Order: sequence, then structure tokens, then C-alpha cells
Amino acid sequence: MKKGPFCFLKRRYAITETMKVLGIETSCDETAVAVVTSEKQILANLVLSQMEHEKFGGVVPEIAARAHLTHIDALVREALEESKLTFKDLDGIAVTAGPGLIGGVLVGVMTAKAIAAVHGTPLIGVNHLEGHALTVRLTDDVAFPYLLLLVSGGHCQLLIVEGVGKYKRIGTTIDDAAGEAFDKTSKLLGLGYPGGPAVERMAASCGTPARARKKFPLPKPMVGKPGCDFSFSGLKTAVRRMADALPEEIPQEDLVDICFAFQDVVADVLSDRVKNAIAMYKAQCPDAHALVVAGGVAANKALRSVLEKIAGDAGLRFIAPPLKLCTDNAAMIAWAGMERLQLGMVDAPDFKVHARWPLDPDAPVAQIKSQKV
Repeated sequence: MKKGPFCFLKRRYAITETMKVLGIETSCDETAVAVVTSEKQILANLVLSQMEHEKFGGVVPEIAARAHLTHIDALVREALEESKLTFKDLDGIAVTAGPGLIGGVLVGVMTAKAIAAVHGTPLIGVNHLEGHALTVRLTDDVAFPYLLLLVSGGHCQLLIVEGVGKYKRIGTTIDDAAGEAFDKTSKLLGLGYPGGPAVERMAASCGTPARARKKFPLPKPMVGKPGCDFSFSGLKTAVRRMADALPEEIPQEDLVDICFAFQDVVADVLSDRVKNAIAMYKAQCPDAHALVVAGGVAANKALRSVLEKIAGDAGLRFIAPPLKLCTDNAAMIAWAGMERLQLGMVDAPDFKVHARWPLDPDAPVAQIKSQKV
């Protein structure tokens, strides 16, 4: 094997050989283990959500790491039992190596390294974002290149996915991510954690959108500007100011309306940025064919509906993973590991973890003035 950031297996697996990969995900507050096959079967997909963070209104890294450590071994055993497999039946061990909360990432990585070392199984350190990016290739027949909107609690990016490990970022947030704005809005309004589903449920009950928009005229950061970058910090600040002007015990009607107005603005911002990105995607890729949306915020049905229409209007196929595979899970990590394993790309046992790990390391630092479409 060659030395380097990863090693190449001396041979690729025959396409007729069914392979099985165990995936481990511990980058935030979900302890997850899954097993997938090269035939795109999910044999097990276990996710343990840590409810300990709810009272804090956000994830506490130390608590998250300890919870991962407490539950990871049992989840690995349960995933193998559900799959009716043993460690010796596995062709690879894939694990999130970043980005994420480093304590939690280390728990998963050390578990994976131990399993791989004891059983002599190939080891693949997976970028958590690549897990999201490639999920649609597990669930749908999607060819490269496709345009990806990756929108989650900590990330908001637009990328052209050219292949496994080949990503071209054309837009990113210059400050906060959309998912972070959802969580902050939920916390400001006393709706609990996680914030995205809470805000979505409240917004869905709004029967008078015009009233909500008029009552809470929130700003639409970056809309109308060239390029594909995002900004959500100003939107968060506007929500805070409007919430502070309301009674301490916010009336239900106001809660519903402000959630709708907030979600409506996020939809407008994403729509505007995605339209610009589609123009760039088509200009750079003659075989442009699909808009893919992935990440936790992609589970929001209202946002998916808006983006699906934009894709249809542009003549692109719209693809999003099933809702249960949008949020953090280990099936996406196992599949990303499978894609790499089939290409002969595995990691040396001493690979490092990453608190930050961009999919496109050559992308320039995001600035307010984006390039013109």
C-alpha cells in the first residue's frame, strides 16, 4: 500500500461481489451505527438521539462525548445482530472522521480503529459532509455531476459533485448556517430543541400567510445579490428583536406567524441562491441533470417543496433523501465508505480526525461580494 492521506487497495472488488460495510457516526449528538451492502441494501440503521441536551437548548460537547462512549459498543453489537453478520463478514469499517465535535468524533474513530485492527478489516475515515453528499447515490440512481445544496445545522453550501472526493464549492454561508438560524429562532421563542422540527410544525399551522408576512417583515439577506453565498446572522438578529418586542408569554397566534414568516424568508433566500447556482452549474456542466438537497434542514417539507419547483422550472431532476436519511445517521457514512472502498481508497490506521474539514479545500474564503453569475 502507498503512504499518503489514504492508501489504495492493491485490487478493486469485482462488481459481482456483494460487499458489506459497517458505518459509525458520532460527530454531534446522535450515536449511530449502520450496515449497508454494495447492492444498496440497508441491513441495519440505528440512531440513538441524546435527549440530555434539550434542557440546555443546544448540544453540550462534553455531555455528547460521554454519551457516545456509553452507548457505542451496544449499538455496534445490535447492528451486527440485526444484520445477521459477524465482524468477519464485513468488508470495511467506515467512520466519521470530521468535521464535528472533536470529542465525539474521537469516540467513533477509536471504536472503528479497534475493530479494524482486531479483525484486519479495511478502514475508511469519512468526511461527514461527504456522507450527506453521497446519500442520494444510496437511495436513488444519480450520476455525477450533480448540483448539491447541503443545508444542515452547521453547514450551508452549494457544490457541484463531480465524483467521490471531487467537489467544487460555488457557494457557502459567510456567517451562520440555515439550520443554526432555525435552532436559534426556536430557542428565542421557547419552542425547545431541536429547533428545526419545532419551527416547521408551528409554521405549518399558519392559516393566514399574508398576515404573518405583514406582521413580521423579516429581512432577506443576500437576495438579489450576485453569486451563491448565504448569510443568516442578520435574520437571526431580526427575529430576536421582534421576539423581544412581544409579551414575555408570547401569544400562540404570534408564535405561529413569526415561525411562518421566518421559514418563508429562509425559503426565499435558498431559492434565490439556488437559482444562481443552477445557472453556474449549467454553464460549467453540459450534462447538468439534477439538483440534490441533503442535510438536516432538507427534512423540512416546505423547503423541499419550494426547491422541487425551482428544479422543475430549470429542467432538472429534483432529488432528496428520505426524511430519516436527511438528519445525521450512519447509513450515509457506511455508503460513503462503500463508494471509497469500491475505488480502492482506504485509510492507514493512523489517520487523523478533523474538527473542520471542507469538501473543497481549494475554495476561496467566502466574502460578501460574490462573483457574478
